[in-house]
Amino acid sequence: MKVRSLVAISILWSAISGIANATTYTLPENSNDSVITQFHDDVPLTRAEQNETLPDVARRFLLGQTEIVRLNPDVDRWQVKKDEVVRLANRRILPDTPHEGITLNIAEYRMYYYPPTQKGTVMSYAHGIGRQDWKTPLGKTSIVRKVKDPSWHPPESIRREHAANGDPLPAVVPPGPHNPLGAYKMHLAVPGGYLIHGTDIDKIYGIGMQITHGCVRMYPEDIEALYNSVPVGTPVYMVKQPIKVGWLDNTLYVEAHPDLEGEETTLDQKFDVALTLIQKANIARDGVYAASRPGTGVPEFDREALKQALTALDGNPVALYQRLLQKDLPVSLPTGHGIEQGYL
Repeated sequence: MKVRSLVAISILWSAISGIANATTYTLPENSNDSVITQFHDDVPLTRAEQNETLPDVARRFLLGQTEIVRLNPDVDRWQVKKDEVVRLANRRILPDTPHEGITLNIAEYRMYYYPPTQKGTVMSYAHGIGRQDWKTPLGKTSIVRKVKDPSWHPPESIRREHAANGDPLPAVVPPGPHNPLGAYKMHLAVPGGYLIHGTDIDKIYGIGMQITHGCVRMYPEDIEALYNSVPVGTPVYMVKQPIKVGWLDNTLYVEAHPDLEGEETTLDQKFDVALTLIQKANIARDGVYAASRPGTGVPEFDREALKQALTALDGNPVALYQRLLQKDLPVSLPTGHGIEQGYL
């Protein structure tokens, strides 16, 4: 089934968009839906305030550098001219994890926090992750300790690396603007001393990139907000989901991100992963009925749209399939026909 939508495009001036609200989403009314939306426009845009760079724009809207570069393939990363139009992120599909605590989806360089005191909302933050040779670990863990204004004690392995590059590190870096941990750190119950922490002024444009020694690095205002909201003991789900599938208002979406450095999957492999997720999402919506009937697990979705999403890999959710409500079925259809075609 082909899905076409009319896209309303408007300019969102950064002066009125409000950074303070840039990462707060209202969860869908239907608990089975997992697509969240920030702006009313399908494709929100902004104009560069001055001659700047895409990382400057990303910083203003609390987006990651990799994310904004993917969304603007025709814009020069380092030379954005004043008044040039830049596309922003809007819709996101929630990772397939419990809607509690914190989820770190390292494949998209984003964190999702479900505040227990603000039911019906989720906070999403950009973050940096571990390089190819210093990978961020995966699995379920928790916050075990929080520290404000931390000193940094560089591990011996990192000191050796810096020394070999002609950039020796001291045994201790005191709190301050050049401390790589920033003003806040939260310890994870993971062997090896992994942290969620802020950043120093020298590396602030590395947020949203594969750049750390395995820790999760955040913008200063984001880590401050998270630090002040998250209690010790909060569960943390660390996952790698480059392809996500989810529903919103009876429309099925797919969201695809590039492979991380050092990893490579073919288009066919990506398609197989997406197909499994589409089947899982459709069965979850239809329940036991769909699972028990051959062929009903996978709807007749727009395969060309899926191919384009898996090729572009820009992280923008793409509509694949729209389910018609029972009331929308033609009166002349035989009883049961709509159900077998994937209708509600």
